[in-house]
Amino acid sequence: MEQAGSLGMHGSTGRGAPDIRTAAVRVPAQSRVPERRREGERDRERDVAAGASTVGAAARGEHTHSEVPLPCPPVENPPPRAEAARPVVQRASVRGQVLAALRTALVGGELVPGEVYSAPALGERFGVSATPVREAMQQLALEGAVEVVPNRGFRVVRRGTRELAELAEIRALIEVPVMLRLARTVAAARWAELRPLAEATVRAASTGCRATYAESDRAFHRAVLALAGNDQLVQIAEDLHRRAQWPLVGGPVSRGRADLVADAAEHTALLEALIVQDLPVVQSLVREHFAGA
Repeated sequence: MEQAGSLGMHGSTGRGAPDIRTAAVRVPAQSRVPERRREGERDRERDVAAGASTVGAAARGEHTHSEVPLPCPPVENPPPRAEAARPVVQRASVRGQVLAALRTALVGGELVPGEVYSAPALGERFGVSATPVREAMQQLALEGAVEVVPNRGFRVVRRGTRELAELAEIRALIEVPVMLRLARTVAAARWAELRPLAEATVRAASTGCRATYAESDRAFHRAVLALAGNDQLVQIAEDLHRRAQWPLVGGPVSRGRADLVADAAEHTALLEALIVQDLPVVQSLVREHFAGA
């Protein structure tokens, strides 16, 4: 009886009644397996979605905190970008170097006013082809330094004292008011920063080389006018200054070392007048400087 009662207690509550405890245990056990599978599938789907999101963000260049840096695939036969651009740079560089050399020869009197020079002959002199020389000479023609002679080359323009006086007058009309305004507004410390450029003109003048002095002379005036913050003004003044440095007919190298040194000394005096804001001295020095140049 105890055995039967025990079986009744542990097996069923009555004859023919189902074992509720056993059924209760078995049914969840059978249903949890598909549930775990569904949870695993959802986890895998979330992982795939997260991975796709990370890859998408990386492809867009976005930053993800948990992403693993993707290795960059090796590029086979990368395009030679630098090599492709090199001929253009070289062409522009050669033209610029030839133009600078021609300007130096013009200021120094090596290119004589009235003489005709051909591009092939000048190219042989500089060790380049005639093309960059021709392009540089065309630029000088636009600046008024030379004129085109059909089927022959380029003739250096003859210039007289009247043209030089006209250039000095135009430069004074432009630069004197600007320098007077700058003398009132620019701090003394800012003017003092230009002393190295003024001293460079003195050193260049002591060499007696007109071309060397011409470069330092323009650099000083360019730095002074640049304080006005007007790029067009600086460009126009630079062009007029360059024209004023071309040699005159009958004496392309008439200005000797003493003249250059005296001209450079005016830069130092002008700078000191600008520092102390002595406006009458600034106006007088600038006008005399242009007339003497």
